Amino acid sequence: MVEWSAIRMGMLTRFREPKAATLYDKIGGYGALEVIVEDFYCRVLDDDLLSNFYAGSDMKRLKDRQAEFLAATFGGPGSYSGPSMRQAHQGRGITRYHFDLLTGHLRDSLCAAGVPTETIAELLRAIAPLADEIASDQARAGV
Repeated sequence: MVEWSAIRMGMLTRFREPKAATLYDKIGGYGALEVIVEDFYCRVLDDDLLSNFYAGSDMKRLKDRQAEFLAATFGGPGSYSGPSMRQAHQGRGITRYHFDLLTGHLRDSLCAAGVPTETIAELLRAIAPLADEIASDQARAGV
C-alpha cells in the first residue's frame, strides 16, 4: 500500500510564501559580485585621489575580502570574517570625500555590470551607513 500526504503530493507548496530576493540575489550572486569588485578596483586604482590608499596592498586578498564583505552586507549566504570597518580603515586618512568617491566608483561598476538603477540605489543605501565607520571626518562632499 502506498502512503500519501499533502506534502508528498506537493499540495502545500501553493501556501508557502515566496522568499524575497536579497540584494545579493538581485545582482546575480557571488560570481557577479566578483566581477563587480574587480571592475570597482580597476576604477579606484585609476583614480589619483584614491590609488595611494592601496599602495603596497595585497590586491587579491583585498578583492576577496571586499567580495566577502559585500556578499554578507547584501544578504548572501555566509558571513564576513574580517575586521570591523572601523578597525580596517582607522588611521588611513580616509575622509567622507574619499568615501563618496569610492561610492561613485561602486555605482559605476554596478551600472557597467547591468544592475538595474533601482537595485543600485538599494545597494548604495545599504552601504551608506558605513561612512561613519570608514571616514575620519563627517564633512559631507557630493559626488
